[in-house]
Amino acid sequence: MTDYLLKATAFNGEVRAYAIRSTETVEEARRRQDTWATASAALGRTITISTMLGAMLKGEDKLTVKIEANGPMGAIVADANAKGEVRGYCTNPHVDFESNAQGKLDVRRAVGTEGTLSIVKDLGLKTHFTGQVPIVSGEISEDFTYYLANSEQVPSAVGAGVLVDTDYTILAAGGFIVQLLPGASEFTISKIEKSIENMPPISKLIQEGKSPEEVLEVVLGNDLTIHEKMPVTFHCPCSRERISNAIISLGNDEIDSMIKEDKGAEATCNFCNEIYRFNVEELEALKTN
Repeated sequence: MTDYLLKATAFNGEVRAYAIRSTETVEEARRRQDTWATASAALGRTITISTMLGAMLKGEDKLTVKIEANGPMGAIVADANAKGEVRGYCTNPHVDFESNAQGKLDVRRAVGTEGTLSIVKDLGLKTHFTGQVPIVSGEISEDFTYYLANSEQVPSAVGAGVLVDTDYTILAAGGFIVQLLPGASEFTISKIEKSIENMPPISKLIQEGKSPEEVLEVVLGNDLTIHEKMPVTFHCPCSRERISNAIISLGNDEIDSMIKEDKGAEATCNFCNEIYRFNVEELEALKTN
């Protein structure tokens, strides 16, 4: 089963919902970042939720999520757009701990409990929309729930999970976002809260082969209206041309310095870890007249 995302409504339009299977996408990020188990869970949750937030955008709009807290992972960054494309990285991918008291990967310890979650949206306007909230738990899902309620004033329930195998590969990853629309009844709210409280871990549902449709049925019941289904992929738009343009923007003096001191240049993309190398002749060709 390939990764995909659903957009839906339920309870006669009182609720908007998203669900995603992101196993292959998170595995691609893990492979490129060489994350250890706990770091994989934290990065995977961030990528999973960021993809759903990106799906709320339109056209060429995109967003960047950054979690900066006091845990050993350092910053966690994810870019997502309205097309189901996402990429992400963390400052220190080699973080892993013993399971916590609940027998789960100790994401809170890896991320930290003091810091900020910020989201910058590029909506094609002159200025970008930026929202920021303090970290409230370090478990990722709760932090995004707090962000949506406080920065965007949308009461939401956010869930994401990542199941890591003993060889560090990703067994299952997925998530959901449920948002209350204006006029949602107390009955609807109570029913959703009870469903989420009693549901199994999202990663377990995905591992069992549950589709995003079936995940939403667990949360919201059978009265769903599916509006859109889109593929989800790890996608990094970096290229040799982009790196070349970045080197050109540094100016001839800086390029001369690379030639004389380093006898070339090397750049690595933070997101996909692709390495771009330029020899002396290639650098000379990038100099402007």
